[in-house]
Amino acid sequence: MTASPDDLFAFLDKHGIAHSTRWHEATFTVEEGRDLKATMPGGHTKNLFMKDKDGAIVLISAHADSELKLNQLHKLIGTRRLSFASGELMEELLGVTPGSVTAFALMNDKDGKVRFIVDAALMAFETVNFHPLVNTGTTAISRQDFRKFVEATGHDLTEVDFAALLQPES
Repeated sequence: MTASPDDLFAFLDKHGIAHSTRWHEATFTVEEGRDLKATMPGGHTKNLFMKDKDGAIVLISAHADSELKLNQLHKLIGTRRLSFASGELMEELLGVTPGSVTAFALMNDKDGKVRFIVDAALMAFETVNFHPLVNTGTTAISRQDFRKFVEATGHDLTEVDFAALLQPES
């Protein structure tokens, strides 16, 4: 069964993870949430749900301002070229709809089918902010507690320096 924001908060509480949520109008893009983010400290995210031709499924949480070279990303993470996965697959595996994808949805991936990649630029912040399974809120937790959350879902957290993809090849 798909978790609700209340289920998420109960999961965080159960694991001793402090959290704070601000409710707001729905935001579907980084740009739409820019004013809100300016009033909330910490790293804000953009989240991408992707897959490759071999069926590898990847959830990427990047810093909102990071530039991602998606056509090069597979080289860093050891997959074939990635493309955006369908909304249906997102709902099936993560229990969220397009526009609400979030690392917190890893709690819905009970079978561990989704590989999780996080941007090193995001992990440079003491506080990280994600949608609480819906795009009408933003939930802040500490970086350390975020690592604890990912581990509690049974997933590995793979940290990748996306900025390395922006460097010219020598």
